[in-house]
Amino acid sequence: MKVVTNEEMATLEKKAIAAGITVPNMMERAGHQVARAVMSIKPAPKRALVLVGPGNNGGDGLVAAHYLAKAGVEVHVYLWKRKLSPDDAVLRRVQDDGIPLVLSREDMDFESLRRLLREADVVVDALLGTGLSRPIGGDLKNILALLGAERERRLRTRRKTSLVAVGRPAAVLRRRPFIVAVDIPTGVNGTTGSADPATVPADVTVTFGFPKRGHFIFPGAEYAGKLFVADIGIPEEMASDIPVELITPEMVRRWLPSRPRGSHKGTFGKVLVVAGSANYTGAAYLSGAAATRVGAGLVTMAVPASLHRILAAKLSETTYLLLPEDIGAIVPEALEILSQTWPSYTVMLLGPGLGQDEKTVEFVHRLVRREGPRGKIGFVSGGEETLPPLPPMVIDADGLNSLARLPEWWKSLSGVNVLTPHPGEMSRLTGLEVPQIQRERIEVARDHAHKWGQVVVLKGAYTVVASPDGRAYVNPFANPALATAGCGDVLAGAIAGFLAQGLEPLRAAVVGVYVHALAGELASDELGHAGVVAGDILNRLPAAIKTVAGS
Repeated sequence: MKVVTNEEMATLEKKAIAAGITVPNMMERAGHQVARAVMSIKPAPKRALVLVGPGNNGGDGLVAAHYLAKAGVEVHVYLWKRKLSPDDAVLRRVQDDGIPLVLSREDMDFESLRRLLREADVVVDALLGTGLSRPIGGDLKNILALLGAERERRLRTRRKTSLVAVGRPAAVLRRRPFIVAVDIPTGVNGTTGSADPATVPADVTVTFGFPKRGHFIFPGAEYAGKLFVADIGIPEEMASDIPVELITPEMVRRWLPSRPRGSHKGTFGKVLVVAGSANYTGAAYLSGAAATRVGAGLVTMAVPASLHRILAAKLSETTYLLLPEDIGAIVPEALEILSQTWPSYTVMLLGPGLGQDEKTVEFVHRLVRREGPRGKIGFVSGGEETLPPLPPMVIDADGLNSLARLPEWWKSLSGVNVLTPHPGEMSRLTGLEVPQIQRERIEVARDHAHKWGQVVVLKGAYTVVASPDGRAYVNPFANPALATAGCGDVLAGAIAGFLAQGLEPLRAAVVGVYVHALAGELASDELGHAGVVAGDILNRLPAAIKTVAGS
């Protein structure tokens, strides 16, 4: 499913019209889907207020009002900047239905609006949609302020009532105003996700044809509530050239590695995890264990020698390669041992818990440049020897932080690897400020994946996976349960595990990101959003794979 900008959506609508799909037909389908979303609310609403603006978004709201009235809901329509014109077919039908209309320009001091808001079980926001072009002011600002105030008043009432209404959740729920946004909450930019201060959060957003980028970029994403994408008749193939796509269960199911019955451990690849330091043993454990949990055939932990007893006591399913160290930090001399080993591995995971000791940073720089330690016995005396070709890598955490200290570091990487930065690490790699990265997540990931020639996984709510060829995939999950230490290590290990099983880097990243987030959903469903730890997500990776595989 493609994710579009406002401009791309406008182009798709023009293509649809040229193909014979009329605006009234698209509007009819859109409004009908909004009404269906309203009627799915539990308990079923009895009174609905539809806030209608000019243009097609308001027309969608009027169609929704018609179908809500047909379903037996008591509907009122409040018109802002929409004229009572005989040429307005959807408005004329609402009038023929006998649905009461109130014009904002005739509503002195908004007394009618206040009354309708107090009486409504559900409010449909069909004021502007993606049509916002300037700051909200005037009557529209007042309308939204009254909607927001009523929402907050009832939420306060709900909180107070819940203290004494034990055993009556339905009664408490009825007191909450349910807001359904048509396409996007009024005030949110469908391309950038920016939000006007007047914007009121929706409980549900019904968007049309394709989700918009603004649904997945904060702060706009915070206002959308639960997102539904309604089919309005625009064929999917019309959007084939749009480069941004939503990760779906169907996509991940198609890309999951197969598990033939006649397999052996060599079938599913070998992961070499180069990780850990005295201060960060947990990162090495989580990343290595995650690679095993997603199905890698063999995982070897290449760690500082002093960490062996700690890790072996907890992680018995892996083998170990013990590396030279200096007080728990890997040193460049480790390259001699590693370089003799990595040619037999399918993938290398580099970075979790390495730390930023100067010798470890030098180790990372020399590894990615395939330079042996200077003057080391077994290498060219007093000089450097080029080390064997590296397997595809997943580079995470301190692997990325070390790269950021190497000028034009991307020129040292060979082949296509997977980089998994969080916004802070992305800032160090790019020189961009974190706020800009967060505002422009999709484009920042796409631009730098192309510049670096690498797959970039920009972590965070609605993680973005970007390919060097310009494609990008947006993960549909934003779960605060994942905002805890160690979750990134689990993700890196999962991606490495899928890469080892034969997926090419982009697909390994997409599948790893989705399965990891789904494991987080399973954990938070069982345990709640607070208190979920990385180990809870790790342990649910197999269940997440089983869920998405449908078995």
